[in-house]
Amino acid sequence: MAWSTGDVADVTDLFDRRIAPLDDLARHAEDAATTCHAMALRFHRGGKLVVFGNGGPSTDAQHVAVEFVHPVIVGKRALPAISLTADVATLTNIANRSGLAEVFAHQIRFLGEPADIALGISTDGNCANVRRGLQQAGELGMLTVAMVGGDGGAIAAEPWIDHLLIARSTDALVVKEVHVTTYHILWELVHVFLEQPGLLDPGVLR
Repeated sequence: MAWSTGDVADVTDLFDRRIAPLDDLARHAEDAATTCHAMALRFHRGGKLVVFGNGGPSTDAQHVAVEFVHPVIVGKRALPAISLTADVATLTNIANRSGLAEVFAHQIRFLGEPADIALGISTDGNCANVRRGLQQAGELGMLTVAMVGGDGGAIAAEPWIDHLLIARSTDALVVKEVHVTTYHILWELVHVFLEQPGLLDPGVLR
């Protein structure tokens, strides 16, 4: 098969679009570690993880929940987690009565507890219902973690976000790929903190 110069350029561009966001994620390794330490503390104190997102991120939310509840690596500790996108009946009923913007905030209001963790996923950082869910979680005293794309959007600007992880790309496909890498890192580092004596002591990564 003969490759033209244009074909090679196209393939190179496909890879180049992914390199910069992943390099940026690596440069923010301390942010990821700090986030994981805070999450591990909440799990250690009996909290659970509450995950939510729209469209593609809704399936990411379910993926994250199952990773924690039923770890793919045998022998790893299962941790309590729920996806707010999994219950179609509840989701559609809230949307019908209260509007789509409230589908996560309403569930958090009644299912969330101050010891818990809220992880909201948004490809562009502007999803209104993810933003409202995180806001409600913050009001309850939950740890709030936003996983967003682009420049972070409206969610990144909110004062009640405790931890912000950005996939810096305007390509939705690339953002999703970086998000998958990010939440696998979160899962692994949370377990590192939980498994190593002393890493949850006061003063570590504060």
